[in-house]
Amino acid sequence: MTLDRPIPPDPYAVLPPVPEFTLTSADVQDGAQMPVEFAHPSVGGQNLSPQLAWSGFPAETRSFAVTCYDPDAPTGSGFWHWVLVNVPAGVTELPRGAGSSSSAGLTGAFSVRNDYGEQQYGGSAPPAGDRPHRYVFAVHALDVEKLDVTPEASPAYVGFNLTFHTLARAVIRPTYQVKA
Repeated sequence: MTLDRPIPPDPYAVLPPVPEFTLTSADVQDGAQMPVEFAHPSVGGQNLSPQLAWSGFPAETRSFAVTCYDPDAPTGSGFWHWVLVNVPAGVTELPRGAGSSSSAGLTGAFSVRNDYGEQQYGGSAPPAGDRPHRYVFAVHALDVEKLDVTPEASPAYVGFNLTFHTLARAVIRPTYQVKA
């Protein structure tokens, strides 16, 4: 049974506009169903973060943040699956499974608590029978080397800080659906 409710807006459609750069993945495609290995174990997945690579960001970029958000979750506030901050400016790719570690294997980087309560990537797990959910993977090019947040910060607080430090953003929006 599909939950009958309006489709929420894309989260970046309601924020101040910023220039875009390119985000690609060998694992997921924009607008296409993600393979099950990127889903949460509660729906048969392996909880792996997909490979992500980015290019074309501003030369003045001093660090990156990587986020994954489901605006379609039936919560009233969406669902944060991953918030990785303080990714060094020289990093332009994360391999498949990097989100299994709080730091994604990067010195100085860390994940804040996602909405599963874990400091790592948490795979998709929409309600069975609901329409396909969008998983908005974004890489934010930042004007600071480090965001002034701690690993205990909430995703919303990190998002607030990202709004004031994002020079440009790259986004890919795969989907996931669990059949009834």
